[in-house]
Amino acid sequence: MGGDTPRIGVLALQGDVREHRLVLERLGAEVVDVRRPSELATVDGLVLPGGESSAIDKLARRFGMQEPIRTAIAGGLPVYGTCAGLILLADRVIGAIDGQQTFGGLDVTVTRNAFGAQAESFEADLDVEGWDRPVRAAFIRAPVVTQVGAGVRALATLPGGEVVAVEAGNLLGTAFHPEVSGDARFHERFLERVRAAPRRR
Repeated sequence: MGGDTPRIGVLALQGDVREHRLVLERLGAEVVDVRRPSELATVDGLVLPGGESSAIDKLARRFGMQEPIRTAIAGGLPVYGTCAGLILLADRVIGAIDGQQTFGGLDVTVTRNAFGAQAESFEADLDVEGWDRPVRAAFIRAPVVTQVGAGVRALATLPGGEVVAVEAGNLLGTAFHPEVSGDARFHERFLERVRAAPRRR
C-alpha cells in the first residue's frame, strides 16, 4: 500500500462490520478487522460499528480490548462510532444495562434506544453543519445525545432538537447508520481526520 493509504480497523466483535468495510474500501482505505490488541496497534484509525453496545462491551473485555482501545483514544487515535459505537465512545450512558461499560473519551451523555425498539426505526434527512446538502440518515434502535460537554461540537440534530452527530478532537460519532443509507460523507470526514493525525506506525 502507498504511504498515503490509511489503514483503518473496524472493531469486528459484533455488529455491521461488513457494511463499514465496503464504504471505507470504496473510499480508498486499507481495511482490517480488529479483534486483538496486536491488530489495533497496526491501524491509523478505528471504526466502532453499530450493533448491540452491551454485547460489544462484554466481548471487548473478554478479548482484552477495552484498555487498549481506551489507551488508543486517549493517545489521539481517530475513532468513528456509529449507533452502538457512539454509545461506546460516550462518557455517560442513560439506560445502560447493569454493569455495562464504555470506552469513553467523548464528553457526552447518550440515551440508549431513545426511539424505542426495532419497529420504531426510521429515516430522516439531516442538515449537517457546513455541508451544502442534507444527509439521509437511517436510525435503527438509535441513541440520542442528551448532553454535550465543553469542547464537543454538535454536527446534526433532528427537527425536535435531538443531537444525533457530534465530534471532538480525534472522535466522531453518529447515532445513525451512514454505512446503510449509502451516503459516505461521514466516512470521508473520518478519513480526513485520520490523514491529518500523526501516524502511529
